[in-house]
Amino acid sequence: MGKVEVAREWLNRAKSSLAKAKVGKGNADICLEDLCFDAQQSIEKLLKSFLVFLDVDFPKIHSIGKLITLLMQSGVAVPNEIKESAAASYYAVTTRYPGDWELIADEDYVWVVNMAERVFCWVESELKKQGFKEN
Repeated sequence: MGKVEVAREWLNRAKSSLAKAKVGKGNADICLEDLCFDAQQSIEKLLKSFLVFLDVDFPKIHSIGKLITLLMQSGVAVPNEIKESAAASYYAVTTRYPGDWELIADEDYVWVVNMAERVFCWVESELKKQGFKEN
């Protein structure tokens, strides 16, 4: 499978994670922490899709900040608004399991889902500029 196909698979998984984060809201049986994790996963997978397309190797990590750094080191101009998504890494590990942390509030959920949507739009736009076609 070539880099375009692999990048497309990462992008499809990112869409799936974002869709899960959105549709789960309102279901009393689904914890906001889990939905925030799905939104974080969407951001992570979006950035990995871009890195794959650029032929940039990346470690198996959940650090959005590190992925953004790899993009910048590859010559990609990452807007500050997208750099702010690094804060979503909190939802990858800290809130993933029960523990000693504050419960997620609605505004936290809204922030991370909105951030995932912004990252999605940015990555999609950047990929298209580089000749990527979704299908």
